[in-house]
Amino acid sequence: MGVDYYNILNVEKNATDDDLKKSYRKLAMKWHPDKNPDDKKEAEAKFKQISEAYEVLSDPQKRAVYDQYGEEGLKDMPPLGSGGATFGKGSGVRNGFNPRNAEDIFAEFFGSTPFGIGSSRPARSGRFQADGGKFGGFSSIENRKPPPVESKLPCTLEELYTGSTRKMKISRTVVNASGRQVHESEILTIDVKPGWKKGTKITFSDKGNELPNQLPADLVFIIDEKPHDFYKRDGNDLIVNQRVSLAEALGGTRINLVTLDGRDLSLPVTDVINPGYELVVSREGMPITKEPGNRGDLKIKFEVMFPTKLTPEQREELKRALVGVK
Repeated sequence: MGVDYYNILNVEKNATDDDLKKSYRKLAMKWHPDKNPDDKKEAEAKFKQISEAYEVLSDPQKRAVYDQYGEEGLKDMPPLGSGGATFGKGSGVRNGFNPRNAEDIFAEFFGSTPFGIGSSRPARSGRFQADGGKFGGFSSIENRKPPPVESKLPCTLEELYTGSTRKMKISRTVVNASGRQVHESEILTIDVKPGWKKGTKITFSDKGNELPNQLPADLVFIIDEKPHDFYKRDGNDLIVNQRVSLAEALGGTRINLVTLDGRDLSLPVTDVINPGYELVVSREGMPITKEPGNRGDLKIKFEVMFPTKLTPEQREELKRALVGVK
């Protein structure tokens, strides 16, 4: 069939007129050359394709010819008002279909300008000439996008340690093909990566509310970290506060922990635990997102519990045991 207009416009072959308008509206605004200053050449080509596809599929006669004969059939199609001459493959009538200027379709569809600027300025032909002039003065199209809509995404420390998949149902306002505001719901999938930190942003382009004559806002989720009962995060490290008795501090002990991914961790402590003592366990901290396979450290900070009362006998025993200890 050559050019696939249905694919270009991202619609099914049974698409209704409303489907075509809605898809054209979205794609034309996305690929408008003034919105893509860094790659204007590619944007202009896509913009022209989208306009041509909409022109063909929104016209019942052109669409019928295209569905039966493809792009070549459109070339054989006689101009409207030619007296109903026959057409089809090999009819000998060439160049019957000449696509309209993409600028004119855009301006006609949106009613001059959809961006609230220069609304009294008529569309002009020759948008894609070599002079590279702006389309109807819409050079500030990118400035018409509303600020993003931000929402917090609370995550447990376990989710940030192992990673998780979150399903978020959103409800938003959109503008339909008739220009009316309607409500729609959608489920978004967020893949929380191991090691993500509080403040990490996940952006869904054009998934925020949409107002007439404006581009849709972006929807941004911001990672927030829920407090944990046992662990505390410090960058890529994890911190645990552990209380031990004086006997354990002097005579040694063993610390048993359950990691954030459910493993049992048993750590012998043979050093004398003095005030401020910290045991560092390498690579048992949080995953480092930018260094796959690497982790921060686990830091165990000890608090020694001193007895509040001792019998005279206990005091004497301690003195004898600690004689000469520095």
